[in-house]
Amino acid sequence: MRIALGSDHAGYRYKQLIAERLRALGHDVVDFGTDSEESVDYPLFIRPACQAVASGDCERGIIFGGSGNGEAMVANRLKGVRAAVVWNVESARFARLHNDANVMSIGERLVNVADLSAILATYLDTAFEGGRHVRRIEQIDDPTRV
Repeated sequence: MRIALGSDHAGYRYKQLIAERLRALGHDVVDFGTDSEESVDYPLFIRPACQAVASGDCERGIIFGGSGNGEAMVANRLKGVRAAVVWNVESARFARLHNDANVMSIGERLVNVADLSAILATYLDTAFEGGRHVRRIEQIDDPTRV
């Protein structure tokens, strides 16, 4: 799978760990930065990563920040992106299962590093359930369908 990554300075360390893990699993990683823990403005790195998902250049995205909230807000401004803030295995599972999240946002300050591998595996391996959830996603994408 081709996966876009983006982070600010507060999510840089987790981005690097996840990139390494994804490559070890055989995924194609496209890293949109940042490239250090030096303070940066997160939209400059999150938006291009999520644009790659929206355009279909990447199948999924994973974005990182201090809390993951601002990053998800940037991501969800883009048509075709469904970003979920994820903080544990269950939140990752439901993001995929019920919301077909194509972008996962992780807050490095709020997620224990020991949980990262399990969260990543859940995000990658959980299929969208479909069914009644399709209608809800259509309503997200087109508010006139409500």
